[in-house]
Amino acid sequence: MEKALRFRIGDAVVIAAVLLAAGALALFLLLPRPAEAPTVEVYQNGALLYTLPLDADTRLSVGGDYDNVVVIEGGRVYVESATCPGGDCVHAGAISRAGQSLVCLPNRLEIRLVGQSDVDMIAR
Repeated sequence: MEKALRFRIGDAVVIAAVLLAAGALALFLLLPRPAEAPTVEVYQNGALLYTLPLDADTRLSVGGDYDNVVVIEGGRVYVESATCPGGDCVHAGAISRAGQSLVCLPNRLEIRLVGQSDVDMIAR
C-alpha cells in the first residue's frame, strides 16, 4: 500500500517563499527606471570633437569651412547661428531626446543626443 501524500506546513512556507520571490522579481523588471539625461556629442568630418552633458548650460563655437555656434540650455541643444549658406541647421530648432540629431551639411557638422531613448524605455 502506498502512503498518501500529506500537505505540511513546511510545504506552505516553501510555496509562499517562491511566490514572494517571483512577485519581487516581476516588480523589479516591470517598474520604470529613471532615465539618464542624454549626452551631447558633436562631430565634424566624422570625428568626435566634444562630449557634453545635456543638463549643463554650454555655448561653443565650432569652426571649419563655416562657423556654427552650438548652445545647450534648459535640457535642449540647438544651433544658434551659422555662417553657412541657407542656415538649415539654425532653422531646425532644438532637440532634447536621445536619438535625435542636428546636421549642418556645408560645415560637415553633426550634433547627436546619445543615451537611453523613450522608445528603449517602452521596449524594455
